[in-house]
Amino acid sequence: MVKVLFVCLGNICRSPTAEAVFRSLVSYQRMDASIEIDSAGTHAYHLGEPPDARASSAAARRGLDLTGLRARQATAEDFRTFDYILCMDRENQYHLQQLAPPEFTHKLRLFMEFATAADDLEVPDPYFGGPKGFERVLDMLEDAAQGLLQHIRTDHSV
Repeated sequence: MVKVLFVCLGNICRSPTAEAVFRSLVSYQRMDASIEIDSAGTHAYHLGEPPDARASSAAARRGLDLTGLRARQATAEDFRTFDYILCMDRENQYHLQQLAPPEFTHKLRLFMEFATAADDLEVPDPYFGGPKGFERVLDMLEDAAQGLLQHIRTDHSV
């Protein structure tokens, strides 16, 4: 089983959306039994809260369901549990590097490293922007999700 954790700041916009996008792709490919997916935030601003309503609405328009997700904070134990800890931006990556046991820092990567079409390495936080920001984030996450799944298939023979 390959385990993937998506991480953003508060776990209410980008990372739960990434979780839903990747979960949908994995399910469509009938790989649910081979890949475990979760999301978390670097900060405890929204613990236990559902994803942002704007993120949920944008995701729903693409057939993705975020309703069952609840915000949680990333922990040092996540580094032992997950094979991939994928950050939405460099600030998240920095905070996780401070949390990571030294032997597990190799698990940290920017999610957009797996993108095939986008040139940006960071997924912008749409929280303070308008609806177009959530759509742009979805486009970016869908691109990176395809690349990540291909990478997992190749590296893990899944």
